[in-house]
Amino acid sequence: MSLEQKVMTAMKEAMKAKDSNALTSLRAIKSAILLAQTESGAKEDLTEDQELKLLQKQVKQRKDSAAIFTEQGRSDLAEPELAQAAVIEQFLPDQLSEEEVEKVVIAIISKTGASGMKDMGKVMGMANAELTGKADGKTISTIVKNKLS
Repeated sequence: MSLEQKVMTAMKEAMKAKDSNALTSLRAIKSAILLAQTESGAKEDLTEDQELKLLQKQVKQRKDSAAIFTEQGRSDLAEPELAQAAVIEQFLPDQLSEEEVEKVVIAIISKTGASGMKDMGKVMGMANAELTGKADGKTISTIVKNKLS
């Protein structure tokens, strides 16, 4: 079942349950999917990697917004953003812990022979490709920086 079909099914359930928060989140995902499909020129389905990146972007946007609202003392605006991020995260695979990400990064560093910060781009490229959907870019970047410095 494609992401679009899963989202449509979840939207129907959210409508029946009158869950406006989930419905808003699911509509945002559907909108992002349609936008990505039209950008590619044809009405072709997105690849799984594209779907994962799209979902991660949606979650990141909501978490960033929530952080800004929290800094400004607007918890009334931050809470719905975090709730929407939780709804969107249901469609992502289970996230790896920092220790698991660290193991993968260490394996990539030893495989590539990276020795310093000059090799960060090479390591990040491989790590992002291997950990797509399983960890966010910020976590990966922080671990790579710690290991290479």
